[in-house]
Amino acid sequence: MTDSTNSKSIKFKKKVKSGIPKDWLGELRITSRIIAETMKGILRTGWINIAIITTMAAILTIFGALFRTTISLTEFVKQFGSMLEISVYLKNDVSPDHLSSRIKEFDHVEKVTIITKAEAWKKMRSEYDVADISNPLPDTLHVKVDEPENINDVYEKIKPIPGVEEVAYATDIAKKMEMFNKVVHTMTLIVVVFVAVLTIAIINNTIQLVIQNQKEEIEIMRLMGVSNWYIKIPLILQGAIYGFVSALLALIPLNAVQGWLLKAHEYFMIPSPVLAANIVTFTLFVIAIGFGAGGSMLSIKKHLRV
Repeated sequence: MTDSTNSKSIKFKKKVKSGIPKDWLGELRITSRIIAETMKGILRTGWINIAIITTMAAILTIFGALFRTTISLTEFVKQFGSMLEISVYLKNDVSPDHLSSRIKEFDHVEKVTIITKAEAWKKMRSEYDVADISNPLPDTLHVKVDEPENINDVYEKIKPIPGVEEVAYATDIAKKMEMFNKVVHTMTLIVVVFVAVLTIAIINNTIQLVIQNQKEEIEIMRLMGVSNWYIKIPLILQGAIYGFVSALLALIPLNAVQGWLLKAHEYFMIPSPVLAANIVTFTLFVIAIGFGAGGSMLSIKKHLRV
């Protein structure tokens, strides 16, 4: 019974193997060997793996926190900037409706609100104890601009229009908000470069260590005529795995940052940017895996002549 069962099993395996195209079978074997070599490289690195992953996770956490904060700050600047308006004071012989229609045609103008001198005087008398005199106030237009950085352009277009007595807006606030927005974006770019340099440096030292440990095996594979990519891919995958695991760890503190920022949005009654957390998570994994694999490729070119 045992011999017959074994023979049937062998025949069944042969039928299965014969049914699988040789190309597919070869690709599966190569893939399994590459994965095995990748895991061997990680295991040989030993406790250094912990140091590599925790260091990369710390760097990615700093980047992720700053990037997520940048998205929220940009939204804050946008919302506060949308509150800035240009006040246009008109001469007595000018029609507010006509001038309002003209200003609405300018680029970057979202809305024009007419405040007649009668309305302004009535409101002023209701709020303050004003002497019984004739209305000295002019008709006023409140011009809302789409973005804070465009407010000065609109201001310069309105100023020379005939019939405009005076134009004013909070110049200092607009300039400070624009400068603040630029500083935040510049800081994020600097941190991205910082993350790239440190990640590549860490991966470079790690892959160098792996190459030294596998020096004899690599020489044997070369003599056997093994493809260069067969030697390279496990090392590249190793760097990508470091990046992936580091990004996973970085998500833990980033969730706390996300919670704090949501509370800040609720406190100031400003909506949180849509899909901000998803954008940060996706970017984090792309950068971590990309820099991890990229660092490995640079190390291979530097330390391994294949």
